[in-house]
Amino acid sequence: MFDIGFWELGLLMIIALLVIGPERLPKVARTVGLLLGKARGVVRTVKADVQRELAAEELKQTLAKQADSNPLHEIIEETSSVARDAKSSIDEATASLRDTGAQDEDRPAPSNPPSGSASRPGSDTDS
Repeated sequence: MFDIGFWELGLLMIIALLVIGPERLPKVARTVGLLLGKARGVVRTVKADVQRELAAEELKQTLAKQADSNPLHEIIEETSSVARDAKSSIDEATASLRDTGAQDEDRPAPSNPPSGSASRPGSDTDS
């Protein structure tokens, strides 16, 4: 982690022995070891949290890409578009039929043509 070699560590131990003294050195070394262990634990926890967050974000992005590129989604959009077009065509046809029906009501009703074969011109019943 700190890339300290054997000689650097030995030099640090000699300086610590001279500064702290032989009576307090074991207690200080133990405290420093505990603090380093806790620091490593905190770093490990933070690193794991960051990796989890990144993985969750990657998953969200992947799902969004799949949802956008999903052929089923495209088919649904296309079908919805066709359905909207068909509905507008049906609405236009219905409106035009209503207009035609209203115009037919304004016209006078045709007189009833006489029914039967006797009323047809050129038809003889005396064959």
